[in-house]
Amino acid sequence: MKSTASHDERIEKMTFASVYPHYITKVEKKGRTINELQEIICWLTGFDEKHLQKHIEEKSTFKQFFADSEINPKAALITGVICGYRVEEIENRLTQQVRYLDKLVDELAKGRKMEKILRK
Repeated sequence: MKSTASHDERIEKMTFASVYPHYITKVEKKGRTINELQEIICWLTGFDEKHLQKHIEEKSTFKQFFADSEINPKAALITGVICGYRVEEIENRLTQQVRYLDKLVDELAKGRKMEKILRK
């Protein structure tokens, strides 16, 4: 499934800070912790907790957030469907990175072991 230009543009302009509370709610409802959530975000982006917090406080767009990141080389191992899209087939790089993050949050909320989520 191909994403449309308007879909990609909407993701580009969305702020990480606006989505982060939804990630927290999703994982906490399933008995996971904010620390685990931050661990997977930091694993994907290469950020430390301080850098992650900076992006939240500055209300960085996803474009700014991922432009500042160093995506983990193992991110290419993230596969499957999220939000109706097969992540490994998404052509727009930024949209794919956002969907990688969504997929990791989904795996955490579903109770998957951290070793598996972090592709160890």
